[in-house]
Amino acid sequence: MTEPTPDVHLCVVCTGNICRSPIAEFVLRDRLREAGLGARVSVDSAGTGAWHLGDPADRRALDVLQRHGYDGSAHRARQFRAEWFASTDLVLAMDRDHLAHLHALAPDAAARASIQLFRAYDVDALTGGDLDVPDPYFDDHASFERVLSMVESAAAGIVGTLRNELTVAEAEGGEPGRG
Repeated sequence: MTEPTPDVHLCVVCTGNICRSPIAEFVLRDRLREAGLGARVSVDSAGTGAWHLGDPADRRALDVLQRHGYDGSAHRARQFRAEWFASTDLVLAMDRDHLAHLHALAPDAAARASIQLFRAYDVDALTGGDLDVPDPYFDDHASFERVLSMVESAAAGIVGTLRNELTVAEAEGGEPGRG
């Protein structure tokens, strides 16, 4: 028996795909599963650059994930490719530099419309005005903890938005995210 195809596919993007985006990927997967949406929404991550292709997540990212009950051990870094826009409904950039890079990579207006800042789904970040998730790579362990906290806060908004979109699409008989 084959697994059903998810209704929505999203990809979280940072620089090298070893710190911020893997943290966000595993937090989102867990939160979507908890919300009963794990089979309907697929989540992966990638980087804007190829520096770490095939590498596991940064040890500090894995430590933070593990201490908070997430398992990121299967992660291997990838680089986001323009052709992925065709099969990705929502591309979540971790900061404004990633957003600009993805916009430049997008082949058309529909692809550009699928790109959002990750923290745009965090009400506190919206009111505070800073939507970037800072890169913890050159910083200390506490920076990875701050990134996880920001990701968890935004994840609640992302899950709520996806739940609403899936409910509306189901009621209207359409496909969420591909409208």
